[in-house]
Amino acid sequence: MSDIPRVSIGFPVYNGERFLKQALDSLLQQTYADFELIVSDNASSDKTAEICAAYAAGDSRIRYYRNSENIGVDRNFNRTFQLSKGEYFRWSAADDVCARELLERSVEALDADQSVVLCYPKSRYIDDHMNAMRDYEDGLNLSFTEPNKRFAMFLRNVDMCNAVFGLIRSDVLRRTGLFGTYSDSDFVFLGEVALHGRFLEMPETLFFRRIHPGIAVRKYPTAQERMVMSEPALAGRLSFPHWKVVAGFLSAIHRAPLTWRERLLCYGRTHIWLRRRRHDLKTDLSYAVKFLIAKVRRRRQH
Repeated sequence: MSDIPRVSIGFPVYNGERFLKQALDSLLQQTYADFELIVSDNASSDKTAEICAAYAAGDSRIRYYRNSENIGVDRNFNRTFQLSKGEYFRWSAADDVCARELLERSVEALDADQSVVLCYPKSRYIDDHMNAMRDYEDGLNLSFTEPNKRFAMFLRNVDMCNAVFGLIRSDVLRRTGLFGTYSDSDFVFLGEVALHGRFLEMPETLFFRRIHPGIAVRKYPTAQERMVMSEPALAGRLSFPHWKVVAGFLSAIHRAPLTWRERLLCYGRTHIWLRRRRHDLKTDLSYAVKFLIAKVRRRRQH
């Protein structure tokens, strides 16, 4: 293994003690060993720091960092990439696990085809006790050569964003805006990566995503509530997270290395998202009206 590993794994974590050991073990037991594991602890208040420090002391591939304060989930994800050195990069969550062959198969896929910028395996959802719940088809095998066609397929099919945990070319990541500090910015991030090149879905089920009561979509069921994860200091303030996603797509298209024709076609493709998410966009507006009415009432009471 060289001084600079080929693969970097970003491991953002916040109060992840419950499943942390299983997640770390599944990475450290990979058949592909030329990687660094960058753990960024977002000021956890449980035993996360103790567990991570012990693992780092036992394996030189682990670099453990701890934030002095909670910087939000999106900045913490971005920080792990900013600290990375590898040619390829993968994020890993503190409650998910993966098969031992995941990295090996992913590296083989990216090495074999330079036009592929992200590869990911099929997914299986598991419960608290590692029991299989169901298999999930992401439908993001974006094989088109034209960016606008990849983008259109992405907008039609994306749902759970499991491909965020695929293996990605680091040079492509450096040309993106990474994760925005708003709810569901993973949609924008993946959409922007798709503008840079093809996605490959590997046929094997090698990624096991844990569904449990503590995950974000269950703890914070609405995008407005999930804003507290992205901007802890702005909790309880008015926000338009679904409209921020639309604005994020437009910014991503503006940044991407596209011809004028492709750029205009991609702008036009955003109508797919506007149609799919029209209810969510209306929800932002109705939430804003209710928020402002409640604020006026509070002022009158004082």
